[in-house]
Amino acid sequence: MLSTKKEKELLKRCRKGDQQAQLEVYDRYYRAMYNTAVRIVKDPQEAEDVMQEAFLKAFSKLHTFKGASSFGAWLKKIVANQSIVAYRRNKAKQEVSLEQALPYEDSENQGVIMEEETYNPRFNLAMRCLTDLRESYRIILTLNLIEGFDQQEICEILKITPANCRTTLSRARESLRNKMMSYEE
Repeated sequence: MLSTKKEKELLKRCRKGDQQAQLEVYDRYYRAMYNTAVRIVKDPQEAEDVMQEAFLKAFSKLHTFKGASSFGAWLKKIVANQSIVAYRRNKAKQEVSLEQALPYEDSENQGVIMEEETYNPRFNLAMRCLTDLRESYRIILTLNLIEGFDQQEICEILKITPANCRTTLSRARESLRNKMMSYEE
């Protein structure tokens, strides 16, 4: 999203507490981070809260960002972690029907999340089936297939072993495949 030189300068200003720089970073990453949060927590208002908390955490922990990955990837990990914690905290209260799940119309931000994908019926079916999976499968597939995290990153986010990650991913993919086949019949 940002050029490397501009990103470094902006982050340097953020570390010094420059609120204008923080607002610029927020404006540039808001949409992508919101989409990540809403896919995990499955509630637009909760996703907004999670995202706000994640940005606050990121700005307070900016001194730990070493630049080994892009700032966006680092921020996305924070958002994913915050989202998983919030989802688990609220899971007993939260029930979402298939109709509410996807595609989600986001009137405040004038558009539909994943606009280009919503025209693909197979993609919509996969996303609907994904929402029907058990929590652990839905979260691991969301992190891997939608958010693009590799297995090592997923292990760090979910605090699981590589073997557990591989097994859960494999089972989750198989479960998704089976659900999709049953809907297609």
